[in-house]
Amino acid sequence: MPFADQLIGVDVAERLVHEIHAVDPQCSLENLRSATKILDPLSLRERSDALRDALLTDYPESYTQLANVVKKAAETSQTFSGWMIWPVTSAVATRADSENTTASFTDAMALLGLLTPRLSSEFAIRVLLKHDLPAALNLVQQWTDSSDEHVRRLASEGTRPYLPWAVRVPQIVNDPACTIPILDALYRDESEYVRRSVANHLNDISRHDPELVTSTAQRWMQAPEATTPKLVKHALRTLIKKGNPAALALLGFGTPTVEINGPLIHESQVPWGGTVNFTATVRNTGAEPTQLAIDYVLHHQKANGSTTAKVFKLTTRTLSPDETLDIARSHSFKAITTRHYYPGTHSVSLQVNGVPTDTAEFELLPEPTDKSS
Repeated sequence: MPFADQLIGVDVAERLVHEIHAVDPQCSLENLRSATKILDPLSLRERSDALRDALLTDYPESYTQLANVVKKAAETSQTFSGWMIWPVTSAVATRADSENTTASFTDAMALLGLLTPRLSSEFAIRVLLKHDLPAALNLVQQWTDSSDEHVRRLASEGTRPYLPWAVRVPQIVNDPACTIPILDALYRDESEYVRRSVANHLNDISRHDPELVTSTAQRWMQAPEATTPKLVKHALRTLIKKGNPAALALLGFGTPTVEINGPLIHESQVPWGGTVNFTATVRNTGAEPTQLAIDYVLHHQKANGSTTAKVFKLTTRTLSPDETLDIARSHSFKAITTRHYYPGTHSVSLQVNGVPTDTAEFELLPEPTDKSS
């Protein structure tokens, strides 16, 4: 991921000033010019918000005043694009929200659709979704027929329950079924860019409503395109990791007919920052080939002595009758920024088609007090 100053740096902010000044030379853009000088210590979102607020201050009169300038810039300049668009779309949505009229709301939705090919309006649209969700979803549904893949993707991506970096829309989180008609219209889209968003959106919903996700995926598999199985597999990835039976069955992973030996831990004690090694064998005891999704689960000790499980992918395999699969895996406890380790008893288990094995325990030793040794 590029640094904030590479995405919305002083050069980008100054180009935004240039683009706006070119279509409205009478406006001094005093606040926008000043904002270009305060970006250095700010995060990416803070930079976008600073430029947004400056733009709103330079155009304080009405939504129409701001929107007309933005539209003119879009009509006359192909270089009015890229990361400078984030604060612009945010300003458009914020002003329409505060003005609180049907006309400004409808126009702002259309303007976000117009700008999204230049940089996705997925963050800005959240403001309008929170403002009037039914009205916004009605307009978003119309975007699913757009000839522009960026607009179609905005329909799916902008309404995701857990869009990264974006503010939550509580109504969507609490009633995820409200966006299913949008996904139904797009899951067979010709664009991989759009379909990927649909899969991520459905995966978001799995956090709270697995049954809605699996029933939706099942419907799609009954009226598929050639691309549908791949989309469904990506959409069900979280449920597969959790061993959800309905999700596993949709992907062809039924109740396993297997004999499992392991996991067997090679070290009863693992040094701080070291590696635990384990092996296992899986044998098909049935009379027919069996398709297997095999994961391993690390049960990490927490600070209070309880454990938390994290699932890691191992492999998917089809085993013939009496065929045996040998498994050998290492798992590192090297320090990473996304996980804090605690010394004590940990364990590892396998998960085959969602069915867990018994756990095998090992001890993660404390961090040495003398780190130089």
